[in-house]
Amino acid sequence: MKIEHYLSQLLFRYQCVTVPGFGAFLTEIQSAQVNDGTHGFNPPKKLVSFNGYLKNNDGLLATHISQSERISYESAVDLIQKEVSLWRIALQNNQSVSLTNIGTLALNFEGGLVFEANNQTNYFTASFGLSSFVSPAIIRQAAVESTVEDEKPVIDLMPQKQKTNYLKYAAIFVVGLGTAGFFGNNYYQQQITAQTQLVQTEVQKEVQGKIQEATFVISNPLPDVTLTVKQPKMPYHIVAGAFRNEENAQKIYDKLVGLGYKARRMEKNRFGLFPVLFGSYTTYGEAQSALTEIHKTQNPDAWLLVRKF
Repeated sequence: MKIEHYLSQLLFRYQCVTVPGFGAFLTEIQSAQVNDGTHGFNPPKKLVSFNGYLKNNDGLLATHISQSERISYESAVDLIQKEVSLWRIALQNNQSVSLTNIGTLALNFEGGLVFEANNQTNYFTASFGLSSFVSPAIIRQAAVESTVEDEKPVIDLMPQKQKTNYLKYAAIFVVGLGTAGFFGNNYYQQQITAQTQLVQTEVQKEVQGKIQEATFVISNPLPDVTLTVKQPKMPYHIVAGAFRNEENAQKIYDKLVGLGYKARRMEKNRFGLFPVLFGSYTTYGEAQSALTEIHKTQNPDAWLLVRKF
């Protein structure tokens, strides 16, 4: 049975899908891209990569196959192991392993495992229905200044003497209107000022009276307010191990705390194991950096678990 079909389904929903005993396929969101040279626009997408160090079984792939095929969890684990064996045989024979809609696995000259992603499938569900497109280039033209013909002079048909008389009478009329408006406006402003002062005086008296009569009694004081700060989500966890004996899990937890790690103990899972974590992280980059350091100094078998608790 080909398991890449189920791998592809899980990559739409999760950031890390582990194939037990082989490695893990990781996804990272890439923002929308604009190509200035071709004027092409690409929507946001998930980039798929492979990490051969993450081999521990987190139960995600086996559980998905078990529910989809309606078989037991153990049978699903056996199917995964058989498929991984076929992959290894093909790689040892210098053959590439092609995973539909995911990518191709092959060995390089040094015997290292190389993964080439298939960019035809976008696993970022928020970009569903969006495709790449090319926009025609925008050509900007310089504005052309328009020329205006010289205006022709206006011919004055009124005699100069008669025009001067009309202007004299108009000037006298305007001066009279201005004088009347000036005195009328001053009188009006004086009335407004007097009314405003009167209203302000009455309002001040009323306010002073209310302040003297007012009494302040707090019969029911407000209770203490407790602020709850929402903790940031930490979906990335580095697993130190899972133990059937709870005492062994507690010993490892105490040891990690003594080493300065923000260790955590998880509740007993459905497999009857007690997981112990080196710590939890908010971003994949922080978790990957910490995992690399832990592999070098503490535990080469530690692995990354991506899950929201």
